[in-house]
Amino acid sequence: MSQRDLAGLAAAHLRRPGLVVLCGAPGSGRSTLLRKVAATAAGPEFTGGGLAMLATVPALALSRAVKARLPTHDVPLLAEAVRSRVRGGLLVVDDLQYCDPATLAALPHLAAHIRVVVALRTPHRISPAVVAALRAAATAWLDVPALSSGDAEDLARRTAPQLTDAQVAAVVARAGGNPLAVVTLARHTGTGRGTPQDDIDQVAYAIATALADLPRPARTALAALGLLGRPAPAALLGPGAAALAEAGLITGDGTGVVPVSGYFAETAAGLLDAEARLELHRALAGLTPDAEAARHLAAAGDAQGAYRKALSAADRTAGTDRGDLLLFACDLPGVNPDPRVRIAAADALLAAGRPHAAARVLTTAASLGVEADVLRGEALLQAGDPVSARDAVRPVPDAAAAAVVAARDRILLLAGLAADPSGALDAAEKIAARYPAPPPGVAAALAAVRAAHRVPGWDTQLAAAGTERADPLTGRWSSWLLVEHLVADARLTEAAAVARQAATVAATTLAYSWQTRFLAVADWADVLRGSRTAHPGPADPDSADPASADPATAGTDAEVGSVADDAVRRSGDLADRALPADARGYAVAATALVEADTGLLAAARGRLSRPDTHPAAAWVAREAAWLDGQPDRAAEAATPGSGAGAGLLAGLREITARWAAFDSGTSARAGSGARSWSGGVAGGPITDTGPPIPAGLPAVARDTLTAWATGTGFPAVAGAWHGVVLREQIRCLLAAGLRDTDPQQAVGALLEAEKLADEAGLVVLAGRARRGLRRHHVQRDSRSPRSGSRLTRREVDVLRLVAAGEPTRRIAGQLGISTETVDTHIRAGMRKLGARTRTEAAALALTQLEPSDARSDREDGR
Repeated sequence: MSQRDLAGLAAAHLRRPGLVVLCGAPGSGRSTLLRKVAATAAGPEFTGGGLAMLATVPALALSRAVKARLPTHDVPLLAEAVRSRVRGGLLVVDDLQYCDPATLAALPHLAAHIRVVVALRTPHRISPAVVAALRAAATAWLDVPALSSGDAEDLARRTAPQLTDAQVAAVVARAGGNPLAVVTLARHTGTGRGTPQDDIDQVAYAIATALADLPRPARTALAALGLLGRPAPAALLGPGAAALAEAGLITGDGTGVVPVSGYFAETAAGLLDAEARLELHRALAGLTPDAEAARHLAAAGDAQGAYRKALSAADRTAGTDRGDLLLFACDLPGVNPDPRVRIAAADALLAAGRPHAAARVLTTAASLGVEADVLRGEALLQAGDPVSARDAVRPVPDAAAAAVVAARDRILLLAGLAADPSGALDAAEKIAARYPAPPPGVAAALAAVRAAHRVPGWDTQLAAAGTERADPLTGRWSSWLLVEHLVADARLTEAAAVARQAATVAATTLAYSWQTRFLAVADWADVLRGSRTAHPGPADPDSADPASADPATAGTDAEVGSVADDAVRRSGDLADRALPADARGYAVAATALVEADTGLLAAARGRLSRPDTHPAAAWVAREAAWLDGQPDRAAEAATPGSGAGAGLLAGLREITARWAAFDSGTSARAGSGARSWSGGVAGGPITDTGPPIPAGLPAVARDTLTAWATGTGFPAVAGAWHGVVLREQIRCLLAAGLRDTDPQQAVGALLEAEKLADEAGLVVLAGRARRGLRRHHVQRDSRSPRSGSRLTRREVDVLRLVAAGEPTRRIAGQLGISTETVDTHIRAGMRKLGARTRTEAAALALTQLEPSDARSDREDGR
């Protein structure tokens, strides 16, 4: 494939959100091809790239692209900040091999929402794990091919028109299809020097011969650019800058001069002899800021000078940059850093979310003191090694400073909870005895241990630990534990309220990842509960500033409807953003469950098509399969490792597995009168020895499984689900309708199930109730529309997009109408179809499409 064809292929991949990687050797024309692709693709360009000497500056490449300072402490927030600025444009990142970890981590998030094209030089030093993540996220990974003979000849003639045919052929033969080698060899041959005949690296030879023609100051200036690895003022390069500009080897980019080819400059630096390179590093150290000077001095062999410069630079910065500089100082060979420097480095690295590096910098042969011991224990705990964390803090004596002892006890509690849960409660009571008024960190750890064992009052203690008196991280962590435990205990109303309050607090501190986690789990709790709710929306949910675009309230101001509509709207908006894994798992699970329950099974399948190990999404995938009449797939919920979850989720998984076994006719104790749901008869007892009932389930879930095991008690359990999980209340009534041998009792349960399902818009469960009623010869007419009018074409278009899971603002954008007009069409469709929710209206609208349209929609949903 030619480079021209490759550019067209890359542009074709960029017609929709995705990541295209152009990979090639030095001089292969990656950057040129990148510019061609950007020129071909539609929309505005946002162009940035990595810089060799500034490869540790967080998000530098992305900041250069969007020309804004970006949040670097939170990768999902970083990705969201870039997405909100690029939107329908094209993000172009050159020299990916010089990009920092934050940029590399953000690219997979961005690829799901915007178009991204990057250029990567090979070889590079990006870790295999990062490369694997990029490959998994990439729409296309394209190797830049060598120039064809014709293209190479054309390039050689354009570069040196005076060459004869024989000279052009010699240049092309020696260049091996590398554009940089073609250009440089053509220029060299045009001077009358001919081409080499030895089998050598033609790119290196071409660069070396080109440099030989430059005056010494120009060669030194080009080598300096190679060592700097970033734009530089022309004055810093000295008199050689003018010669480089005349030779066309440098150009200006608004921030200084840069080499036309970065590899050219790097090779120029590499061609210096050892002493000249050291001398140039020493000279650059005197001309650059302390942070850069430290690295130049280290390269020149002056470790002590580099140490002093790094500490000086660290004193004037904060955050990730400070952690990087202090870590650099501690890693210098031949230097014995002061213990206070190691402690400061570990503290900064922990604040930047790098616990492994923090633990490493504190790991020494000699003891660094008790303060370092607790800091190392904290780092190991955050790194997921509770046993080593516990061992690290055990030497800290009770006589140490109060703050150090408190930190030690907190780590012992949390490490014990992770490594030895059964013994953690005893340890907690012993530690609690030492603290009449425990510090916030210890109080949070005590609450976490007591919550894990459900000691009375655990929820009040966790709520107190999550208040503003605690440090922000401890408060958010405690609130998250509280929400997860409340959900596990089926206390969904309380969980949603706590989560929304915590999301509001997180938003005030720009803790985006925490904010979206809390919002997503709140929607999940609301969807499971199934009651009616309403949440107002902001005036501008599409704000370019992610800090001001509050995902807690994204939606239409005046829209007040069922929890299904609200959850689809809010979770759909969340899903359009770059999210941490927990938030995405809950948002996908909430939206897909509503879609499946309201009959939009194709949309739910599409949303759940990507493998997801999140327990909520894993259960919804099996539940949607059961609703779709695929009990074999639904039974996979009981498979180990499929995202089982705990508490309520574990109970729901087991309940779905019982229904799947019954529907497939594999229930061990289904009784002679019971067959699969689709072909069985009423009156037979539903019993199922099945697997044993797991421990740790909420009482209502355990009672449901007991009813399956005994074949009795479904009506009572249905009442217990009231106000907890509406759909499970309906399913217990369905089971009661099948179990009861008294037709009157069975019909009563099925009628109640039908009524509740209809009121909530749970189309599939309502249909199952009506099928059960027909077996008792109770005929139910389908609810007719409230208006005899047919849907208009525009109403159909809007409802089809609702069925596809699109939120209001995106429907408006696709159809070129306002959000208010979209809401008007949805309300009109609901009125005509007799639907109570927008999702129910969308499901009913699909039945009114022409056969060809309906078939097309089904195919799109696969």
